[in-house]
Amino acid sequence: MFGRLMGIAFCLAVSGAAYADDYPSRAIRIVVGPGPDIVTRVFADVLSKDLGQPVVVELRPGAGGVIAAQTVGAAPPDGYLLLQATASYTINTALQSGSLDIGRDFAPVALVSTIPFVLVVHPAVPAKTLGELIAFAKADPGKLNYASAGIGTPPHMAGELFKFMAGVDIVHVPYREANSGLAAVISGAVQMMFSIASTAKSQIDGGTVRGIAVTSLKPSDLVPDLPAVAQSGLPGFEVVGWNGFVAAKATPQPIIAKLNATILRALATDEVRAKLKAAGYDTAAANSPEEFAKFIAADTEKWLNLATRINIKAN
Repeated sequence: MFGRLMGIAFCLAVSGAAYADDYPSRAIRIVVGPGPDIVTRVFADVLSKDLGQPVVVELRPGAGGVIAAQTVGAAPPDGYLLLQATASYTINTALQSGSLDIGRDFAPVALVSTIPFVLVVHPAVPAKTLGELIAFAKADPGKLNYASAGIGTPPHMAGELFKFMAGVDIVHVPYREANSGLAAVISGAVQMMFSIASTAKSQIDGGTVRGIAVTSLKPSDLVPDLPAVAQSGLPGFEVVGWNGFVAAKATPQPIIAKLNATILRALATDEVRAKLKAAGYDTAAANSPEEFAKFIAADTEKWLNLATRINIKAN
């Protein structure tokens, strides 16, 4: 019996490797749910040239990314349908018990980019540093409102992490999407927000909002004039948006390895790095599917710990 099982395993491994040799023989689709599709489009062009097949970006917005994830999760595990994974999925996993788990239910391929958020305030807020903002919030609890792109989104979780670590009482005001939240800060309807760096920078440069600090552990080249929150009084504070690709759970390992190798070649090119930087994203370091899986697990655990401590639940 043992010999028979080993023979079956060997045949499966050989057939999987052979399948990978022929892969891809037709178009690959990448489904995008939450988050901008610009990163996926950058990689679609490069992957298409490398793999010799069209790579099509397909938008499936709605339900916090569930529609997009279910589309890929229910597809044949053959590597022809991928999902753009983002921090929204790890947050949703942490907030919604029994929901889709991006780490458990999919096969990680590679992390491709990261982007920090920037804590911005309306110019009428007197604080110019993180310490001054915390002192201002503590002096008048409940006065400051912060905008987000909705409950369970990265800007919301960044605000909740700030509340928890700084020990301040600020009020969450959710909007339907991030641009509406930032517009509310610009107009003065709310006083602050954690806005994605690529969007925040143009508003900071234009003087419509004031930048306080960036949410990466260290200062970012995307907003070089701002210190990190973690270096300005809240050690360990980190909220980073990210993009990567995952496939259906049972996708053969040789196909995952081939996709990963193709993506890593793209990450190493000046073309991709320049396009990501122009779009306001940092290029991820080379990483294996196993390393990306560990990244996803750590991000999920981080948000689960916060949600448990302060009892946040998605609607």
